[in-house]
Amino acid sequence: MSFFEQLSHWLADPNRWSWTDPAGIPFRTVQHLWFSALALVLSILLTVPLALWLGHYRRGQFLASSAVNIGRAIPSFGLIILFWFLASRWGANTDFWPLLLALVALALPPLFTNTYAGVVQVEQDVVDAARGTGYREWQIMLRVELPLSSPVIVAAARVAFLQLIATVAIGAIVNDGGGLGRYIVDGFALGEQGHGEIFGGGLAVVILALVCEGLFALLTKLATPRGLALQQARRDS
Repeated sequence: MSFFEQLSHWLADPNRWSWTDPAGIPFRTVQHLWFSALALVLSILLTVPLALWLGHYRRGQFLASSAVNIGRAIPSFGLIILFWFLASRWGANTDFWPLLLALVALALPPLFTNTYAGVVQVEQDVVDAARGTGYREWQIMLRVELPLSSPVIVAAARVAFLQLIATVAIGAIVNDGGGLGRYIVDGFALGEQGHGEIFGGGLAVVILALVCEGLFALLTKLATPRGLALQQARRDS
């Protein structure tokens, strides 16, 4: 069977478009997004409050720079294997925790670093003006620094989320719930007869990443305060 015949046969399977069948693309897409979104939300909850506080008080610069280096050095697949080994030794669910913990660990460095950088870049005159009007420190953080740094934070979330989407696909090697990456793993298991499934799974991951990229680009525009957007427009012109 040729490559195109394999691909057409794989796509023509009625179960391939099922929302309830584990072999369905919609089912796997939701599964893929669930893992990625859950890891992103957990990472945001763990990093943004801390980075906001440290950036406000201009502390933790070494921690922020270290996070950049750690994020570049961490191997995605190595983390998944490490957490899978630990989960299997402790009797935990190896279809959930290894992948989730690896995803969170990968998303933490870029989110922390960019949130910290975004808060630090807020002009001191703006902070002093808010303080002069009677704002307390927590009000300055939440009402001034967080909104002004939100475009940077959303951009960091976009980068992290795209990395998570790619890593979930890799996680299918050790995880039955690996979303769209399961097609790639199963295709390799079939040898030459699985080339169509490998291509289909890879294409599905790429399309999902592109759609999420577009949605995050729109979200970045919506998160940019109007005054800041006008300033950027004047600079560009």
